[in-house]
Amino acid sequence: MLNRFRNRALGPADKALVLVVGVVLLAAVAFVVVRLLPEKCGDGLEAAGDECVGVTAGVLPGDPELEGLIRAVADENARVERSWTHPENGQASIPYVRIALMMPFTTDATSTMSTEQIARALAGAHAAQLRANAQAGPRYQLLLANDGKDLDEWAPVVDRLAGMTDDEAPLVGVFGMPSSTPDTLDAAHALSAHRIPAIGPILTSTTMEAGYLFKTSPSNELFAEALREYLDKNPGNGTGFLVSDRRERDSYSADLREVFLAHFGKEYGLKQRQASYLGLTGDDEGVPQRFSDAARSICLTEADTVFFGGRDHDLPHLVDRLANEPSCDHGKPTRILKVGIGMAPETTTTDVTEQLRQARITLVDAASVDTRSWAGNEKLPAGPRGFLKQFEKLRAELRDDAAHKQPWGSKPLDDGYAVMYYDAFTVLSQATGRAYDDINGERMGTQGEAETTSAPILPRHDDVYNTVINMNILGTQSGASCVNCVRGASGTFGFDDSPDTRKWAVCKPVPVIEYPEPASGTKPAGIYRSHEDIFNGTCP
Repeated sequence: MLNRFRNRALGPADKALVLVVGVVLLAAVAFVVVRLLPEKCGDGLEAAGDECVGVTAGVLPGDPELEGLIRAVADENARVERSWTHPENGQASIPYVRIALMMPFTTDATSTMSTEQIARALAGAHAAQLRANAQAGPRYQLLLANDGKDLDEWAPVVDRLAGMTDDEAPLVGVFGMPSSTPDTLDAAHALSAHRIPAIGPILTSTTMEAGYLFKTSPSNELFAEALREYLDKNPGNGTGFLVSDRRERDSYSADLREVFLAHFGKEYGLKQRQASYLGLTGDDEGVPQRFSDAARSICLTEADTVFFGGRDHDLPHLVDRLANEPSCDHGKPTRILKVGIGMAPETTTTDVTEQLRQARITLVDAASVDTRSWAGNEKLPAGPRGFLKQFEKLRAELRDDAAHKQPWGSKPLDDGYAVMYYDAFTVLSQATGRAYDDINGERMGTQGEAETTSAPILPRHDDVYNTVINMNILGTQSGASCVNCVRGASGTFGFDDSPDTRKWAVCKPVPVIEYPEPASGTKPAGIYRSHEDIFNGTCP
């Protein structure tokens, strides 16, 4: 009987049964494999191509070089949570709030930030977290919010952040958003719709304006005003040339081009002397960083004042073409005027510096911060001194740990990223601390002592926004005063709700840096202060 069954050919019904059984078995095996394999991204995160986007207080999968610093943040976040849920040695529980760092944590050849820039920004943010957690008041978790290497995965990030504002440990603010792009502006509007205050540490395009978006860096307009003061003292021969990035989705470069034309177009003839190029960042079609035509045109017109409307990583290629252009008269000085957060390391390498000197080219950079001037300065204000102490302590701790090697580079402060991200976190933590003191101080004053033994009340995102908007510079009979403002690592500045300032920092110092050395006979412009006209040039 059995042999007869084995030798019998399978009929249609038998084949269907075998197919069904096979499918069920394969599904079962797949289910077991998926359950046994670790999740790719983890809680609060979801896969978007090769990235894990979303929000976490733990370890975020990012570039491998960032692992040590990311783990350091996760460890501090865990310590903050334990200080509330399981305090040690009989200590009182310390409540905490959350502040989210929203930016990319992965890179490729054309992405918004390099691994080095991410590391410097994250290090500055973590240094600010550590300093805030060493002070009285609530503690702070630094959430890592990855919105994708191209900043276009912001929607799930904002949705998750919005759901955290009413948690027991509430989200009180967001900072980061490292590039002036349409996606950044959309994300800022979405955060504003949820009334979540956001700080842009390095946003400069004048288009970056949303209801709850503050900017600690000056705008391109304010940078141009600082360059105007420099050019008033050093006008040159009056012949200018405009070189600008033509990428369609780079709001920064497009805005800077229009600002340069508006401020200097007529005086320096920029409308009739200009050229464009395709920048490296982005996915526009074409070969990027081609400056041959621009270099020949600059030399042909004998322009001595070049206005660069592009990003720092493209600038060395323009310098290279100018330095090697046969039609250029390198016996005459040329200056390239630009704006930036600081002096980017890629513009001050040994090779670039040698080219600048041989071709008599000077970079003139209106910046958010000039950390190069800190070297050997024994009279640094408290803001940069406190930052340097905390940052160097963090660097030493990670440097001594073989598992925590960081890609910060040999000039981790020059581009200003660490400083500006430190200041952005500080704005939110300072506002939170002030609101916390006000809320609980009033509570102590209106209730009996027996009624105030319960846990203190934590401020919410609305309280933090209402505090930041009043971190202003005050005009007094004896001059401007900083009572509620920010004494940051990048200088003293404030915010207000004026339609004239549009949530750009007020009285923010804007140094003008010359590199590699001041051109012969140039006069220093001094330190311009943003919106200083409000205080008749008497910013504190």
